[in-house]
Amino acid sequence: MAHWATMDPQAMPAAVSAVHPIEVESPAVPTLQRALGVWDGASLTIGAVIGTGIFLTAGDVARALPHPLLAMAAWIAGGLLVLTGALSYAELGAMYPRAGGLYHFLREAWGPLTGFLYGWTCLLVIMTGGIAAIAVGFGDYLGALVPAFSSTRIVFALGAWHVTGAQVAALLAIAMLTAANHYGVRQGAGVQNLFTLAKLFAIALLVFGGFAIAPVVHPHWTAVLPESPAALVAPFGVALIATLWTYDGWYALTFSAGEVRNPRRDLPRGLITGVAVVIAAYALLNLVYLRALSIEELSASTRVAETATRALFGESAARAMTAAVAMSAFGCLAATILYSSRVYQPMAADGVFFARVAHIHPRWRTPAAALWLQSGWAAVLALTGSYTQLFTYVTFGGVLFHVAAGLALFRLRQTRPDAARPYRAWGWPVVPALFVLGMALLTVNTLQSAPRESLLGLLAIVAGVPAYVFWRRSGRRGTGVHELP
Repeated sequence: MAHWATMDPQAMPAAVSAVHPIEVESPAVPTLQRALGVWDGASLTIGAVIGTGIFLTAGDVARALPHPLLAMAAWIAGGLLVLTGALSYAELGAMYPRAGGLYHFLREAWGPLTGFLYGWTCLLVIMTGGIAAIAVGFGDYLGALVPAFSSTRIVFALGAWHVTGAQVAALLAIAMLTAANHYGVRQGAGVQNLFTLAKLFAIALLVFGGFAIAPVVHPHWTAVLPESPAALVAPFGVALIATLWTYDGWYALTFSAGEVRNPRRDLPRGLITGVAVVIAAYALLNLVYLRALSIEELSASTRVAETATRALFGESAARAMTAAVAMSAFGCLAATILYSSRVYQPMAADGVFFARVAHIHPRWRTPAAALWLQSGWAAVLALTGSYTQLFTYVTFGGVLFHVAAGLALFRLRQTRPDAARPYRAWGWPVVPALFVLGMALLTVNTLQSAPRESLLGLLAIVAGVPAYVFWRRSGRRGTGVHELP
């Protein structure tokens, strides 16, 4: 693929470095440690995406599109849309190789308020709600193996409110992984790298085993399609939404760009490689599901991976798959805690968030305050159970921010044509335009299918405006820990 970034930062002309400086370490102002390579970046991308979704949502896709060929088309279409996003964000990430990802893209293109509102919404629910959901999902699967952590076991009750064993497991997992990330990016990356390798190994076993034995059913690829293509538009949109939520997290590496060793080269490689691996894994897993279950059985299943494994290999293998899904959820949680905490530190450094959050730990070189703030709120959401409702409310807003970030690439090409671009989006301008168009259509679809939740999500975003005004009027200037060009 053309346009790989090969520029050596050490040999970069001073004029270029001045346009988009990378944080320079100073004894007085500790910075994030640039310790992540290409494999770490690809692993973070894979780990952030593959959690429990691919093991569960194939049934949702099949219910919307009860045809093997159409169901596979939805998975491939979702993957290609995500790939167009990765190719677009790779350019932006290489331009602004700092912790924070979309915060910087939106801030540079559309102004500081837009960047702040994204970070505000991330803390309110997008990232913290995701952490809570993944953690409780991990607890649910762990409870199937260890009864003490079962979601049906009540550990504590106060009136109508109660805490289950799965929620206890969620809290323990959040605390453990936040501590691992507190003590250095290499420690945090090491944990999630290990679990990424483990989940890829489990997926490989299921894929190779699923193709090595005779299929339980033969997918009816040539089943009759609806006569009117228009009749497929709405169900295909529903299926595409399900696949895209399963792909969510594909942009994770841009949040950790401030810790990539050579971001101008390694960030595009890690991001695009990781997305490509996920697309291939998802396609192969769905082919295995279709060899194990009829489209009707697939549609009726809520735990597709276990059901398919049971059909192919028996009950013992299905139980092993339950353990594999729990492990996958834990690894996804590790990756999500690592990357998502990086958005709040630059906000604080710019003077529009709690000042303490801007500081980097002098010894461990991690955004420790941001990590614990994020995980503390995620734990509250996990305990209250409100994260599921909140997450629904910001679905519309989350997709809307991706539209704005995709358009940021076009705006910056226009307003800053001479800016250093170590990597240029492949397929410009068609590929980035397809990403923006796809996300825009998804925004409209979400608004139509869930108007109440979408409007409430917008209100949650707008609620950040008074907070932004408060921090701006407080008179506190940025800390200098993270200066923007």
